[in-house]
This record gives sequence, structure tokens and C-alpha cells, in this order.
Amino acid sequence: QVQLVESGGGLVQAGGSLRLSCAASGRTFSRNIMGWFRQGPGKEREIVAAIRWSGVSTYYADSVKGRFTISRDNAKNAVYLQMKSLKPEDTAVYYCAADSKIYGMGSLSGTEFNFWGQGTQVTVSS
Repeated sequence: QVQLVESGGGLVQAGGSLRLSCAASGRTFSRNIMGWFRQGPGKEREIVAAIRWSGVSTYYADSVKGRFTISRDNAKNAVYLQMKSLKPEDTAVYYCAADSKIYGMGSLSGTEFNFWGQGTQVTVSS
């Protein structure tokens, strides 16, 4: 059974930092695109960042560029999201996701993710 489990969410003041982790189990995702999404109150889910299997190629939504960094550790079957300079508008449930395709070469932002975690709440107070 494939599982993606997020951790690291919480309450932080504006300007603060958090590091989200996503641990995968049930299969390896070392050759798959992985990503982070978020869904804020009353908003649709949106992609935040994505990373190709090598870790070299990444994508960021404009709203988080320069503040968030996605990384992965294939040996640990994990992906991370370092968030800095957090703003109240970053408040959302953050989800980890993985693509089922091996060595997917398409657009990172257009990836169709097949596996999802349950989400972790990030709340940024002003």
C-alpha cells in the first residue's frame, strides 16, 4: 500500500519559516516527479512546487518563488519543502504528491500526480 505522509506543519508568525517533510512508503519514488500542493480556505488546490527525480529540475509557483525551496532525498524516499518569509496568504493545507510515471519528461507544472498524502496544516499569523 502506497502512502505519502506529510509532517512539519504548524502555526508560525509572518516572516517565519517551516520545513515540511513527506515520507513515502509502499514503493520507491526515486525515479518519479514529486510535488507539493496547497489548498487555502475557500480556495482551489494549487501547485506550489515540483521536482524531477534528479533533483536538478524544479518548478515553483510565482507566489512562492524566492521563498520556498523543494528538495528530495531519494535514498530516504522523501521530499521536502523549506518555506521562508511566510505570509498569512500562505496559510493552507499542504499536500505531498507523486507521479506514477517513471522518468516523466513532461512539464513539471503540468504533471498529473497520482499519489497524494493526507495533508498538513500550515497557519501563518499576521
